[in-house]
Amino acid sequence: MTQTGTPAGSSATSSTASQMTTDSSLESRDVMSTSAMTTHGPSVSPDPAGYHHGVVPEALFDGPAAQPVKFYQVGSFAVGNRLLPMADRSVQSDPNRTNSLTSGHRACQGCGEALGARYALDAAMRATNNQMVAVNATGCLEVFSTPYPETSWRVAWLHSLFGNAPAVASGVAAAYKALGRDDVRVVAQGGDGGTVDIGFGCLSGMFERNDDVLYICYDNEAYMNTGVQRSGATPPAARTATTQAVGTDPGNVFGQGKDLPRIAMAHEIPYVATASVADLHDLEAKVERAMSIRGARYIHVMVPCPLGWGTASCDTIRIARLATQSGLFPVFEAEFGEVVASSPIRRQVPVEDYLKPQKRFAHLFSPTRRDDVIDRLQAQADRNIRRYNLLPTAGQPAAAPVAEEARA
Repeated sequence: MTQTGTPAGSSATSSTASQMTTDSSLESRDVMSTSAMTTHGPSVSPDPAGYHHGVVPEALFDGPAAQPVKFYQVGSFAVGNRLLPMADRSVQSDPNRTNSLTSGHRACQGCGEALGARYALDAAMRATNNQMVAVNATGCLEVFSTPYPETSWRVAWLHSLFGNAPAVASGVAAAYKALGRDDVRVVAQGGDGGTVDIGFGCLSGMFERNDDVLYICYDNEAYMNTGVQRSGATPPAARTATTQAVGTDPGNVFGQGKDLPRIAMAHEIPYVATASVADLHDLEAKVERAMSIRGARYIHVMVPCPLGWGTASCDTIRIARLATQSGLFPVFEAEFGEVVASSPIRRQVPVEDYLKPQKRFAHLFSPTRRDDVIDRLQAQADRNIRRYNLLPTAGQPAAAPVAEEARA
């Protein structure tokens, strides 16, 4: 289990369980990110080994461990659009945001997962008044953010194994319920490998029990941490280390893999949504909505990986947007198994525009153009457009995206 709440390179002196959430009195500090410390019942001095003998101690520090958010982080504030009215601005445009995943981590340049995790957890922290615990599956996000004994997390955070993050999160939620702490909420998170494949059984169990946990999957469509191997979320025809571009049918085969948002909907849990790092307001609004609901919830976020996809690091947001505007990645919401809202495509593009910038699909265009494969991928996008009503006709408007509802 990884210790959190201490600056990179420093020694942690308490267990992860004792570092739960920020005291609300810290919120009055100007331009200051919140810390990962919490107050939980009576103050108890831990013994030298860090055990609390069944009683969770109060925060061990008088002030926050976090440093002020730096205004030179232009990207973080630019995407928030500070020209909007205050009520419409994103969490990322707020200088007092938690900055849950801070600088100093080892993510690749242009990493979509690093963006998605910070966007989502900052929104969850605001929605819960900083009373949140994050449980992380093994994967890129865990590895690049917590090389022992350092950490880039500024929230209460713990990690156990690759496949049991949903089960661990269920246990954390049950523990807080037993303590009578219904104000502390739990978010579990992982990549597509730890979610769609290795952690699939634990996740299904969490859904069946309707445990009060929000699970967020950051989908970069392969096992990127271990060398870009195929996962259950890898798209057809994509080249990976285990689906090479060779033979008559190069790349990943058609007809395999899992559509996890639809599987989650089949469990008829209270809330399922998809989102993209290309639409910050929509992602934040969906996280905030999910945190307003009790029971099992699931959000599936598209997070391009420049290294695994063979794209330019500066094109992460553009590639994510092309995925949604082509229809290959539909953005929608569902409640109790029924789709209730979808984000319509604003400017439809052919799937070819999405495929060409990615080296993992380069074999579809050279040395011989594979129109048969491209047409099958286009048919998949067209099916998504019909299924989720992403191109509504004049007489059949699409359901309002959640971000628009939140601002209404």
